[in-house]
Amino acid sequence: MKMEIDFIKGNTRKSLAAMALPLMAAMFLNMAYNLVDSLWIGNLLGETAYAALTNSTPVILILNSIAMGMTNGVSILLSQAIGAKQKDKTEKLIMTSLTMAVVFSLAVTVCLELALRPILVLLNTPEEVLKLAYEYLSIYLLGYLAVFLYCYFTAVLRSFGNSVFQVVAMLVCTALNAGLDPLFIHIMGFQGAAVATVLSQTLCLIFMLVYLRQKKLFRLQWKLFDRQWVLPFAVKGIPSAFQQSIPAISTSFLTSLVTGYGISALAAYGITGKLEIILFYPAMAFNMALTSIVGQCEGGRRYDRARDYIKLSLACGIVLLLILSGIVVFGSNPLSHLFVDSDAAAEIVETYFKIVGIGYVLNTITNCFLGSLNGLGKPFKSMLCMVLYYLVIRMPLAWLLSRGTLGINGIWAAVLVSHIIAAAAAVMVTGREFLHQEKQEAKG
Repeated sequence: MKMEIDFIKGNTRKSLAAMALPLMAAMFLNMAYNLVDSLWIGNLLGETAYAALTNSTPVILILNSIAMGMTNGVSILLSQAIGAKQKDKTEKLIMTSLTMAVVFSLAVTVCLELALRPILVLLNTPEEVLKLAYEYLSIYLLGYLAVFLYCYFTAVLRSFGNSVFQVVAMLVCTALNAGLDPLFIHIMGFQGAAVATVLSQTLCLIFMLVYLRQKKLFRLQWKLFDRQWVLPFAVKGIPSAFQQSIPAISTSFLTSLVTGYGISALAAYGITGKLEIILFYPAMAFNMALTSIVGQCEGGRRYDRARDYIKLSLACGIVLLLILSGIVVFGSNPLSHLFVDSDAAAEIVETYFKIVGIGYVLNTITNCFLGSLNGLGKPFKSMLCMVLYYLVIRMPLAWLLSRGTLGINGIWAAVLVSHIIAAAAAVMVTGREFLHQEKQEAKG
């Protein structure tokens, strides 16, 4: 069993770069993957179809967030075991968590297929797009097992310090989707985009399984399944999954608010979500990288190394997001027209980014600290932070401000306020946790 990167003994800058840069590349490829659907649907099928995709997006975001969160919880325990050089424990953790991943993802698929129409009604989906959204999601759900297992195996690889293959797998998946989308849309219409997505995700998973078989990082044998790890995985995975899902829950709520301002507003909010990916994914990459890195450092009781990685991640993240935010904010109007040829939608998109702009730098700071908190084995505290500024601050404030004279701009203002509170809370909670851990280590 070969560890790809030793974060405790390796050079800090080189180790962070080797972990975070491939993750960012994979995230941007994932962005390209998502943009392909949006561009083909918006340009080939028009504003109504794009509005249907927007109403489908919250469900997809929640599903993807659950997959990323649950598997990130796996990464917490695995990274700590790898950092402590516990080979037998590592292989038991992998077999146990894989079994749980298969059972859980299949259960979610069945439940959502049965409850899909009521969920769309609950999201206040307009009648004119309800049928399209239902047809798209009912097909998309059939590929959820592939999505979940892809996230699972990338989390396992990250725990070993291998984030490079995620880039290769995502490149294959993006290329497949780009080629299959127009073909299936031409044959089946809006449903064809969902078919192309499911097919490309399934082929990507097969590609990853072939790689893992050749790499032989670990064994997959049923005798390695250990029931004693089921509860610890649930304890780490459920808070992590809920933490990742909270932004998607917030997006679902905001989508229902935006729906009241018409089809153009709904399409515009869908466009902002796609453009935000450019600004959110680097932050998510640092979050995932630091979960594994700090996890290994915690396993080896090297909190000084963990602090070095956090400081370097913050410096790199802030500079990167200042550049990317400037590009998106000042280019939002022409970028909007790439998705839907609508001046009304473009104007809303432009206003959104002028209000929220600086929030993406703050979001990167938040993600660096929350990823570190996860790595310390404290996903529940990380989840509570997310609950505070999404569910307690953003959603009620958006509802309140949108009812006043600000209208739809009140929703955007609430988003900015929540980013400010998020960064402050994450810094404070993570700082206190590090002090506590170091004091406990000194006493031990």
